[in-house]
Amino acid sequence: MSVTPARMAAMSADDLLDALDPEQRAVATALRGPVCVLAGAGTGKTRAITHRIAYGIRTGVYKPGQVLAVTFTARAAGEMRTRLRGLGAGGVQARTFHAAALRQLGYFWPKVVGGGPPRLAEAKAPLVAEAARRVGIAVDRAAVRDLAAEVEWAKVSLVPPDDYARAVAALDRVVPGGDDAPAVARLLAAYEQVKDERGVMDFEDVLLLLAGMLVERGDVAAQVRETYRHFVVDEFQDVSPLQQYLLDQWLGDRHELCVVGDPSQTIYSFAGATPHHLTGFARRHPGTQVVRLVRDYRSTPQVVGLANRVIDAARSAGGPAPLELRAQRGDGPPVRWAAYDDDEAEAAGVAAAAARLVATGVPASEIAVLYRTNAQSEAFEEALAGAGVPYQVRGGERFFARRDVREAIVYLRGGARAAADDVPMPVAARDLLRNAGWTEEPPATRGVARERWEALTALARLADDLAASSAAAGAPATVADLVAELDERAAAQHAPTVQGVTLASLHAAKGLEWDAVFLVGLSDGLLPTSLARTPAEVAEERRLLYVGVTRAREHLQLSYARSRTPGGRAGRSASRFLTELWPGAGRVAGRGVATIETDPRSARVAAALGHWRDERALALAIAPRDVLRPHLVAAIAQRLPRSREELASVPGVGPTTLAAVGDEVVATVLAALAQNSSRFER
Repeated sequence: MSVTPARMAAMSADDLLDALDPEQRAVATALRGPVCVLAGAGTGKTRAITHRIAYGIRTGVYKPGQVLAVTFTARAAGEMRTRLRGLGAGGVQARTFHAAALRQLGYFWPKVVGGGPPRLAEAKAPLVAEAARRVGIAVDRAAVRDLAAEVEWAKVSLVPPDDYARAVAALDRVVPGGDDAPAVARLLAAYEQVKDERGVMDFEDVLLLLAGMLVERGDVAAQVRETYRHFVVDEFQDVSPLQQYLLDQWLGDRHELCVVGDPSQTIYSFAGATPHHLTGFARRHPGTQVVRLVRDYRSTPQVVGLANRVIDAARSAGGPAPLELRAQRGDGPPVRWAAYDDDEAEAAGVAAAAARLVATGVPASEIAVLYRTNAQSEAFEEALAGAGVPYQVRGGERFFARRDVREAIVYLRGGARAAADDVPMPVAARDLLRNAGWTEEPPATRGVARERWEALTALARLADDLAASSAAAGAPATVADLVAELDERAAAQHAPTVQGVTLASLHAAKGLEWDAVFLVGLSDGLLPTSLARTPAEVAEERRLLYVGVTRAREHLQLSYARSRTPGGRAGRSASRFLTELWPGAGRVAGRGVATIETDPRSARVAAALGHWRDERALALAIAPRDVLRPHLVAAIAQRLPRSREELASVPGVGPTTLAAVGDEVVATVLAALAQNSSRFER
């Protein structure tokens, strides 16, 4: 609900509560004392807590500048600020833990220490590599990455070097590079020395230094506590011991705190997060009001039903009882389960399904392919490109770091001063974007040119959205307003929506949602990962699947591949988390679940094409993928073309491929189909 200043003045405080359900309203009206909101996925927690803040301001209980709302990602903080502005609460501070701490540290450091605080190191890797060299640990790039993650874990877990060996033994934690915990402890100490010598601090130091300052300087603590009297912490299940320690210093002996979280969405334990602060909140804060949000407004009953069954097994694993979601939407399509012959076939099948969704009107930006590890993305990138479906890889180059985006913003910034008052903002913005090379129609080619067009188009759509919302509020936006919006989004890394299927890891998908979601690679060893050794680690993998399922609003497909390569041994089995729901691949278990099985002829054709491709590549002394790309092998095996005309209709098969190997491909397909054909074509 967007609120103009004029409308805000005319509204009563209770008018703010009209858009809330009974449980959300209970959150919004619980303005004093400790409050714990247990909020399931899709239950409107952000709506509830932003209305709580706005209601508190409207009733005079809060002053905007005395509220600090903290969350875990810059994107979430940016979204919260946008919602608060729309509710007439624009003066509230909504930041990440690190952004809030860095701001306070920068303010107090000159007064307490003198000068400016240490420079923030851009990355841990160079510091870790130098520390490893000093203590005699041989490292390569992968080892440096693992050790950097371990440094971060130790610091957010408040484990000093002297206690490291004892801590990892007590937790049965795997030590990077083997079992030499004392060596890693020495590296932790050397890392701190390297930082001190270079005059830099890392992200964990921002929290540690500020917390230490608040402990040691009562005058500083008093000033911070006088400034911020009411705290809200979102995603509280992901709080680390270090973040909790800083929060304790912010609070002092007060209990004016509202926390929001869901233990079933704890997926960052490996990085030091723990749900114990959430599950034990009421014990630490006597008199806590506990509110449960379980009405799921995001997903269909089919998706919600599966999510509940996925997480319900957590009860037997000894974890906290999960929230049972209650779907509020009408029925949707059944959840689909797909078993593919191999990874290439899975990628091709998912790309084809995504293309069908786009053809039926689902925007590509409302489709996601989610996997356990980033290494799984390549096959899906290739398959989507071959199917002509635009995509973006989440976790790749940041939107505002793109050169074309930076150049376009320069044009907008310059044009903001010269734009005529009588030219509507979206028209003026689009004219300026044309000067930056944008066109109304997409380029015919894919690749870099298409990505550039998608990025600039996202800016044009943002201008349209801003103009529409401003017009509805009675205050037409200008190009200067658009530039200000982009500056704020860049600071928060809150990128506008790019029109393309999102490829992302399950971890990166946390906090996001789409109309259609494909959960891929769901075989034992991938999910749960083979690295999950303890019951607690396996339980976290289950929660990761739960997070993936609850990202989908309407369409959901879960799939795995029986083999890694075409024609390979079918040695994979479905994830153990899924066998509880589907007793076996090819069988249906439960209302609303559809099973897809790959045509057995496809496996035979894929194997034959793979063998032909390898033989031809060997004869020509070239790579097999240069004979026929892997996604084309999978696509052809799915379509089973019996002529050049049918082969030409396979997505991705162009005139060059058709001319070079078309006849041989068709002949290979026909020969493979002729094997035991009567068995499959009765």
